[in-house]
Amino acid sequence: MGWGAVDLLPFFEWMETNLLGQIGKSYGGVYAVGQSLHLMSLAMIGGTVLVTDLRLLNVVLRDVPSEVVVDNAHKWFKLALTIILATGIFMASAVAIRMYHNPFFWAKMFSLFVGIVFVFAIKRPLLRGKHSDISPLVLRTVAVASLMLWFTVAATGRWIGFS
Repeated sequence: MGWGAVDLLPFFEWMETNLLGQIGKSYGGVYAVGQSLHLMSLAMIGGTVLVTDLRLLNVVLRDVPSEVVVDNAHKWFKLALTIILATGIFMASAVAIRMYHNPFFWAKMFSLFVGIVFVFAIKRPLLRGKHSDISPLVLRTVAVASLMLWFTVAATGRWIGFS
């Protein structure tokens, strides 16, 4: 798989041979702990996305102001995202060359990038103010877009394991 003028294969080869890659390959227990943290953080991201977006769709927690739900969930989202990125780099380092050649890995990386940009460039700035000042159609559109994006991240990530 090439990226035009940028060939990332040497970087992935380096990842697999660096200290992280060697630890991941040599110590199955350490890899399993990293994978467990990754999966728990994925569940946390899924939970924060669901509670936030379902609240924006007025499906759950109707008695709690959506601003409160969004603000509190976003704190946990950032923590989970940090852990996911750290453990993902660790796990990918152990099998970097295989990931380089896996189209589902690239699909996940692209969808994860789009999801992160969506959250921090669109969703979070839009939802910082009073939600009553935002059109209900806009709130619903943001919620549905968010659910679709993060479902895509999860689905492409799951397909890495099947390929």
